[in-house]
Amino acid sequence: MSILSRDEILREIQEGNIVINPFFEDQVGPGSIDLHMGNEFRIFRKMHTIYHVTDHSDFNEITELITVNDFFVLMPGETVLGITMENIKLPSNICGWLEGRSRFARLGLMVHITASFMQPGIDNHQVLEISNVSPVPLALHPGTRICQFIFERMIGEATYSGTFANQVKP
Repeated sequence: MSILSRDEILREIQEGNIVINPFFEDQVGPGSIDLHMGNEFRIFRKMHTIYHVTDHSDFNEITELITVNDFFVLMPGETVLGITMENIKLPSNICGWLEGRSRFARLGLMVHITASFMQPGIDNHQVLEISNVSPVPLALHPGTRICQFIFERMIGEATYSGTFANQVKP
């Protein structure tokens, strides 16, 4: 397996193998593409009961979907789910990794805390698992280049068809 360079990413996009919507060429770096934060967030409800984590747990039971126009304030120690503005469609021989950007990590913002592997054949928006580990409230602005997607060519082919195959909301 190998990571795609800027030239390979652009070639795959030009050939229609990777589809990113919306796409702007200046988003593509030497080995990844920056993705923008959308304006929808899933916030955790304040609960005073235990929520059991099992194979049947559903995040919808303990979160609420909100839409912001200007910005969302993420308090210290708080976690929310966000989503990218871009929809990414991958072929069956390319997978990827969703990672934060160092400029935001230096502020104490963890943009994607777990589950960073993106399956081959996806056709969806990427959910962001965002946490503020700093002692300072941070304002999250939709449209910010918040994370990066790293493409990797696979040996063989496969297509993801699981629970989140067509996600468009956080």
